[in-house]
Amino acid sequence: MLSASTLAARPEFTVAVVGCRSDHLRWSEPETRDDHRLVLVRRGRFRRRVDGAEADLDPTMAYLGAPGEEERFAHPAGGDLCTSVSFKPALLGRPPTAATVYVDARVDLAHRRLVAAAGTGDVDYALTEELLLLVAAAAGEPSVHSRPRPRSQPADRALAAAAREAITEEAAEAAGLCGLAALLEVSPYRLSRVFSRETGVSLTRYRNRVRVTRAMDHIAEGTPSLADLAAQLGFADQAHLTRTIREHVGHTPTALRRLLAPGAGPGDCRRSPDLRR
Repeated sequence: MLSASTLAARPEFTVAVVGCRSDHLRWSEPETRDDHRLVLVRRGRFRRRVDGAEADLDPTMAYLGAPGEEERFAHPAGGDLCTSVSFKPALLGRPPTAATVYVDARVDLAHRRLVAAAGTGDVDYALTEELLLLVAAAAGEPSVHSRPRPRSQPADRALAAAAREAITEEAAEAAGLCGLAALLEVSPYRLSRVFSRETGVSLTRYRNRVRVTRAMDHIAEGTPSLADLAAQLGFADQAHLTRTIREHVGHTPTALRRLLAPGAGPGDCRRSPDLRR
């Protein structure tokens, strides 16, 4: 018996938690999917057969599936819980090779960060960027930190500059990493890697940095509703706005309101009770 819960969905990808409580020993009827997907086991184990080749899947072994594969599954050890990431090859700029994947510590960490990012509410940047790193790591792409940093190329500098301009100028396409990549005519994976290498920060952190500046402008101007401000700046909700501002400046929006008020002194924020929140 299968159960599935969607963590995030966009036209370019879907992230879901899939559970199976079946304990059947025999192979299931053949299934055919039409998507590229990465499936990682969070708990338990099961077996998969594709084109006569069998694989045992557990938290140390995942699989990359491809469209048109005829799959069969067996669950001789009982239930399991997996993270399933369905994605378009354009995310990486190429279709990954279908394979059984060894989940090393790098992939395991990327998997955990993806699940954690799903709880932030920032699907279009934080979760998307973690998803790109996870799928790329599973597909065997080298980490941006695993090799010497290459000399900056003019095309890469121009790409990073164009991305910064689109974000700071609030281009509609920059509301999401995938839309920004389409605007700049590169794959999301290339954009994410080049931007981090050229600027020293991730696209997610840069975009949040820009949004925090705008939030402080509005707070200083006396914007009364933090919920409306969160919606205006593209945050998931007021709590997401508050977490992001505190991460970047060390104060909550309410504390900033006091600190940025006309005539505020340097000790005003320290006296604000909401710093305990």
